[in-house]
Amino acid sequence: MKKDVIDFLLTRSSPPIQEMHEPGPDDAAISTLIRIASRVPDHGRLAPWRFIVYRGRARHEIGEKLAELAEKREGPLSEGRRNQELTRFSRAPVVIGVVFAPKENPKIPQWEMFLSGGAAAMNLLNGASAMGFGANWITNWYSDTEEGRAILGLAPDERVIGFVHIGTYDGKAVERPRADSTTLYSDYSGPWKG
Repeated sequence: MKKDVIDFLLTRSSPPIQEMHEPGPDDAAISTLIRIASRVPDHGRLAPWRFIVYRGRARHEIGEKLAELAEKREGPLSEGRRNQELTRFSRAPVVIGVVFAPKENPKIPQWEMFLSGGAAAMNLLNGASAMGFGANWITNWYSDTEEGRAILGLAPDERVIGFVHIGTYDGKAVERPRADSTTLYSDYSGPWKG
């Protein structure tokens, strides 16, 4: 048993995005993270997901566009609310979007492909944490709107699996309450009887 891996998985946590700072992962680290993220169950070897790296000035441009979209949807924004949208993608040095890019296949259902993308996002999160970075996976309101997805570079048939914010984190993540794992499983006892 690889005790260090087990210990890592049992203690992994996500620090607050706003407390991450430079440096973020460089090109070599990002390339490694994408390789890690891609090593997931993928029935039919379809790769029904892809990744978008948001860094540098692009993070601020996205914030400006999200603020405009929020104002279009909600009306005039307060200064605090506007600033919230302006900084959505610039709080951490690097954000990697995990995108569900469905493939047509008569044998493999779309939901299974989407789950494969979720596994890719989790591998990305774990990989960044294992490299020593702070990493946090979120979606947010813009993920559920056609206009928001277009701003973020998604095609009309694609959906957001998540955005993994990555940067240096100097603090110690506060352990949040977790589900009691002893209540989450049971031994099989036959067909469901309702």
